[in-house]
Amino acid sequence: MGHTGHGSGVEKLVIIGSGPAGWTCAIYAARANLSPLVYEGMPSQQLLPGGQLMFTTEVENYPGFPHGVQGPEMMAKFKEQAERFQTRVVTDDIVEADFRKRPFTLKSSEGQVIKAHAVVIATGAKANWLNLENEQRLATSGGGVSACAVCDGALPVFRDQHLAVVGGGDTAMEEASYLTKFASMVHVIHRRGEFRASKSMAARILDNPKATVHWWSSVVDVVGKDFIEAVVLEDTRTKARTTLPVKGLFIAIGHTPLTGFLDGQITLDDKGYVKLADPWRTTTNIEGVFAAGDVADSTYRQAITAAGMGCKAALDAERWLAAQGIH
Repeated sequence: MGHTGHGSGVEKLVIIGSGPAGWTCAIYAARANLSPLVYEGMPSQQLLPGGQLMFTTEVENYPGFPHGVQGPEMMAKFKEQAERFQTRVVTDDIVEADFRKRPFTLKSSEGQVIKAHAVVIATGAKANWLNLENEQRLATSGGGVSACAVCDGALPVFRDQHLAVVGGGDTAMEEASYLTKFASMVHVIHRRGEFRASKSMAARILDNPKATVHWWSSVVDVVGKDFIEAVVLEDTRTKARTTLPVKGLFIAIGHTPLTGFLDGQITLDDKGYVKLADPWRTTTNIEGVFAAGDVADSTYRQAITAAGMGCKAALDAERWLAAQGIH
């Protein structure tokens, strides 16, 4: 196998995932001599090792970076710091987990079998996209298409511009309302004739003079070479198309937490996020299995809150391992 740090062939701690939560957990765990093993995931169109920040160009709200930092550069620094303390990293996905007996058994997509005393789930959540070719192209190149208004909305390029938000739930209302602080007009594009959002959240948009709602509309294309110039809207009833000039497009149609591989063994909430046994801790329904970051957080979803949870998970795991007599 070649991945175990000690004779028994059982890892003390395996961390699944490599965003701010996974790397922070690794830094703390490595410094506590738990010799953590991180499965950072395989690169794909939808997600890269490093998580959602790999698709974020400029991060301006992370403390300690007064002039901002590129998302991918920040994740490279997190990883480098974890590796400095001898964290071992495997670029592969964990596709199966058996938490029914201890030590736990994990399987990677390349067929490796890993035994672990403790596991931290930090697999994150992926933003749901419209999956249009130009949307993806401009999202990955920093061309003004984003899945996080709170992350990107305050960037100078979006100020005093017409911006568009796609969605009709509470998140979309929150993102659109946040953007009205910077934009000259926020266009909320929704495929139905009423919002799914709660009345109070919807009111923040419906009563806002800087917001315009486009009902019965879906975005079918994004126009722009290096930077977005417009979106093509299609009426969901008549199929008639119109072009709406905008300088930014924010997709707010939810996130999908990456919990499929857990196969029902870990308690999830109704949205599919890991349900923490104690909201102040990172414990799950299975002793020795912890969760951190966006996979267990549908509320905040920020790099810094994920990092904070990663720290908590490492400390929780360290204390639990010590109580089991595993050093």
